Amino acid sequence: MDFDSTLQTLGIKRYGASSAGSSTTDTSNLGKTEMDQADFLTLMTAQLKNQDPFEPVDNTQMVAQMAQFSSLSGITEMNTTLKAISDKLAGTSLGDALGYVGKTVLTEGSTAYPRTSGGIAGAVALAEDATDVSVTISDPNGKTLKTMVLGAQDKGAVAFDWDGVTESGDPAGDGPFTVKVTARNADGAVTAAPLVWAPVSTVSMGADGQPQLTLPGIGQIGLSDVWQVG
Repeated sequence: MDFDSTLQTLGIKRYGASSAGSSTTDTSNLGKTEMDQADFLTLMTAQLKNQDPFEPVDNTQMVAQMAQFSSLSGITEMNTTLKAISDKLAGTSLGDALGYVGKTVLTEGSTAYPRTSGGIAGAVALAEDATDVSVTISDPNGKTLKTMVLGAQDKGAVAFDWDGVTESGDPAGDGPFTVKVTARNADGAVTAAPLVWAPVSTVSMGADGQPQLTLPGIGQIGLSDVWQVG
């Protein structure tokens, strides 16, 4: 598919393109602040008509002026077209991101809310293989409720699941809970991060033009921060 066909598929007008055999003239120049092709040709014609016959305009200079205008005009049209494409894709990205609202996503975070059935599920993201991995879950006051030993694990995401029962056998309550992970191998501490499930409450457009998901207890994250969708 060529460039024009791609623009047509996206529903974007290619600025500066015209249909073969058609010609339109805009006679309203009031308030114009930029020189278009017609203005350029008018000025060039005037320059030729008023040139000194003993010192005519140099052909090389004339060609250079035409090439410069053509280049600047093409760049302007390209920038306008690319801006239209960018706006179109940004709108599409936000529309796609709205589909996350109401769903739960797995992302990096230390705050987790329990499931309706109690307990929490999550994962540990390991930067390298580890011989000893553990997950500690605490209440809002910092009291340890449960420590799960996952043992030796390979690099990547390692899932864990807690039923919501404390070390003493009592229900842990409604949370929210704090999740802390540790990992080690023969060389020492291994970089590890807790991954928790959280519901997507809202979607907004960030300052960088990319969609942002808002998660209770975690805040805003980008789509690239989502490990999995539940």
